[in-house]
Amino acid sequence: MTDEQQRPPAAVVFDALGGAYEKAFAGSEAHRRSLEWLLGRLAPGSRVLDVGSGTGRPTAETLAGAGHEVLGVDVSPVMVELASRQVPSASFRCADVRELPLDEASFDAVCVYFSLLQLDRREQTDVVRRLARALTPDGHLVLATVPLDVEGVEAVFMGQPVRVTSFGAPDLVAVAEGAGLDVLEREETLFTPAHPDAGPEAHVFLHCRRRRGDTVDA
Repeated sequence: MTDEQQRPPAAVVFDALGGAYEKAFAGSEAHRRSLEWLLGRLAPGSRVLDVGSGTGRPTAETLAGAGHEVLGVDVSPVMVELASRQVPSASFRCADVRELPLDEASFDAVCVYFSLLQLDRREQTDVVRRLARALTPDGHLVLATVPLDVEGVEAVFMGQPVRVTSFGAPDLVAVAEGAGLDVLEREETLFTPAHPDAGPEAHVFLHCRRRRGDTVDA
């Protein structure tokens, strides 16, 4: 097996996309609204984990600019290099969230913007559970995805071949609730990335809080 075959598929895709991904999604008003929702609920100097941090913009840049301590993780070394250069006020690490050590109650908030789509459903469910446990009591988690009821579907994303797995919106809510989260708000919207190979996409944003007194099973 070659080194390229051993790498997570998402790393290969997002290494190839680089800064083009940021440009394609820069116009997402729903993403901006989601960040404003989170900012309105964070105490000064909160510790935030950005899962699938990409180029660092807009998520890490917005949160770090508001004075929060941001750790971004991404499987793509190209993205991590871009983010480190573009958002020096945040910290970035090249890591697979499935293998990232996460201490209980170590983050005040977690952002998961469209970063689980190349994991299978069991992996997505396990990751959300682990991230929920990493939240402080009453900590917040924002989870966004393309709400399609698909599993292991071959597709092309911005010219790159991908294998996509996702949940429909009601099932995604069930995943969040099963992880010990209360879904406080849900927004569904349609967005067309600014890229010649992209078409309209359904997006769903879940704004969640760790359930008070909840113990999440491993």
